[in-house]
Amino acid sequence: MNPIAGSVDVGSGDIGVLNYAYALEQLEAAFYIKVASAFYGGATAAEISILTDIRDHEVTHRDFFKAAIGTAAIPSLEVNFSSIDFTNRASVLNTAKAFEDLGVSAYNGAGYLLQSATYLELAGKIVSVEARHAAAIRDLLNPRSADFAGNDVVNAAGLDVQRLPSAVLAIAKTYLTTTVTANSLP
Repeated sequence: MNPIAGSVDVGSGDIGVLNYAYALEQLEAAFYIKVASAFYGGATAAEISILTDIRDHEVTHRDFFKAAIGTAAIPSLEVNFSSIDFTNRASVLNTAKAFEDLGVSAYNGAGYLLQSATYLELAGKIVSVEARHAAAIRDLLNPRSADFAGNDVVNAAGLDVQRLPSAVLAIAKTYLTTTVTANSLP
């Protein structure tokens, strides 16, 4: 494929997969930093605590990937959150749910591409945290329900859904000003 002018391609092999994860972690970190900079009206102490903890995790994930990739890391991405009403609880939590569900499906869909057992182990640890974030957000939206892993994110076999990088980036581009491609990944 020909590169898109002004775009950032994640690359190939393990570095490509790590850059792909780094791109997603940049997006999530930017979202939660914005959320925690001025919580929506009526946010409870529990909501503030959970969203702040998630922000801290996403920033750690972002920084981890940047350090692990080193000089091969893609640049910082520009985000566009204009479609999100950060003053509205439902808008923030539904977007958080969408980001966390997307992140879980992204890690699940790209794990098989990793050649390094070390990177696969680390990705497995991060996806488990992302899944906990998803469950926590779902609980905020629908307390004490069985919706912590609904049919929209778990397949008929009871496993989390997975998406290939091309599908994930097609969804994520809604929130990115920087065009991110994965021309050497499926």
